[in-house]
Amino acid sequence: MTEAAELPPAPEHARGVFGDRFADAVRYAELLAEAGVQRGLIGPREVPRLWERHLLNCAVLSEVVPEGVTVCDVGSGAGLPGIPLALVREDLKITLLEPLLRRTTFLTEVVELLGLDHVTVVRGRAEEVMGTLSPVHVVTARAVAPLDRLAAWGIPLLRPYGEMLALKGDTAEEELKSAATALSKLGAVETSILHVGEGVVDPLSTVVRVEVGESPGGVRFAAKRAKAARTGRTRRRR
Repeated sequence: MTEAAELPPAPEHARGVFGDRFADAVRYAELLAEAGVQRGLIGPREVPRLWERHLLNCAVLSEVVPEGVTVCDVGSGAGLPGIPLALVREDLKITLLEPLLRRTTFLTEVVELLGLDHVTVVRGRAEEVMGTLSPVHVVTARAVAPLDRLAAWGIPLLRPYGEMLALKGDTAEEELKSAATALSKLGAVETSILHVGEGVVDPLSTVVRVEVGESPGGVRFAAKRAKAARTGRTRRRR
């Protein structure tokens, strides 16, 4: 049997990134390296690079998330980027959205253990929670799906004039070009590619930003949103 890879010590600059939550970040890394690997949430080969490739790579997303907003992390998996973002930004209200039970079980354990009172775990698919999940200012995602498919799931969860922030790799520019038509139909009004994490991660983290107008999801989802709003009002009156 191959021995489990050992989690390296946290890099010194991680203290500056996570601040008062540094000890919690260390505990989260340990949980990923132990229970995360045992439950198949993260590959054992990722353990030696958990800090640089995963925790810090995700934490620097905070550079482009506005203050005091609501966030939905779509397809949160083992909590990336949602949990690192929550550790560095207690001003945010974050929902970790994940369809698989074994993952939501892990996420709930982590949230409770680390005392992340501003984080909620919801089990479900993005297309299933419209109408039950309040629209958010920001949708985040990492390594979930190609951009056109990810946008079809994430953009309808946004409030008007919200934005989707997707952590992508070297294919970001190519994906953005390929998804242009789909994004337009979904109500996107502006797109850009950002590079964050200067002095923290090398290479820098690449973020695709998709900003929407007054109709997130476009015409296709307008009726669904109106129906969900009417249903919500009916329930409140009962």
